[in-house]
This record gives sequence, C-alpha cells and structure tokens, in this order.
Amino acid sequence: MKKWLIAVLSIFVLAACGDEKDASPEKLQKTIDEGTVGFEILGDSIQEATGVPEEEKKNIISAFDEYIKAFNEKDLERYKNIISKNAKGFNYEEDIQAVSAVFNQYDVKRTAEDITIVNYSEEEAQVFSNLKTETKEIKTGAELSGVGRQVTVFMNEDGWKVSSIYYIGSE
Repeated sequence: MKKWLIAVLSIFVLAACGDEKDASPEKLQKTIDEGTVGFEILGDSIQEATGVPEEEKKNIISAFDEYIKAFNEKDLERYKNIISKNAKGFNYEEDIQAVSAVFNQYDVKRTAEDITIVNYSEEEAQVFSNLKTETKEIKTGAELSGVGRQVTVFMNEDGWKVSSIYYIGSE
C-alpha cells in the first residue's frame, strides 16, 4: 500500500526538482549546497532571513500560501499561475502534466507549518516549511500520510513564482 504513496510523491518531487533522480538526503543536500538554496535543510535550526522588506515578506508568504492552496484545491489554472515558466528546478510543462495526473488519481492535502523566509534577494526568495502530506487514492480509498521538510524557491518575475522545490521526507 505504501508503494503508491511513494510513487505519487516521487512523481511530484521529481517533476518539481527536475533531474534529481538520486534523492538520498546526502545527494539532495549536496545539490542544495551547490545550487541556489543557501542553508542546510537537514539541520535543526531554521533562521529567518534578515532585511526582507515587510511588503515583500507579505507577497512572498502570500505566493507560498497560493501555491499550497492551489495544489490542495486541485485548481490546475491557479497552480499554473504560481509556477515559473522559466523555472530553474523543473520543466514547466512536465510539472503541469505530473501535477495534473496526481490531481486525477489522488486527493492530496498538504499542510505547511513553520513557514519561514530563510534567504532573500530582490530576485529570489527561499521559503522553508515543515510539510505534512495526506494522500488518498481515489480509486481504492487507500490513505497514507507523510511528513518532511521543504524549501520552495521563488523567483521574482512579474510576481513571486515557484522556481524549484527541495523536499526531504522524514520517513
């Protein structure tokens, strides 16, 4: 029964993270360290970025909330609008196809806690969250849940858009 949850999460995470096929914590941390994410996702301490203008902080958190809500509500058009067409971490069309398949086969509810902007510039913002994912396969009614840590990288391109996602599950 857990195989289908792993398949769902793998489809979504692989689509969102692009070519990151070896998603071991060590490999993922190396990718994060060498890539755009500027802090340790595996550590216990999460520090809020300093110097984020209050208006931008509201806009970034609002974009993150929209990203989560659009996914939870299976609103593909809203989801398309919050995802960057010029993403660094995934292919836009492949991500939309993968998310559409998830929407058709599963009911997924993601709940984010400890939402924190951990890195900020005028062009890019990194939002950390502890994420709980509850998944129900529509066809069978089978249910599973999982928890993990996610960094969602936003690019400022006519508003804040999701450009890459880094996720490490706790299980």
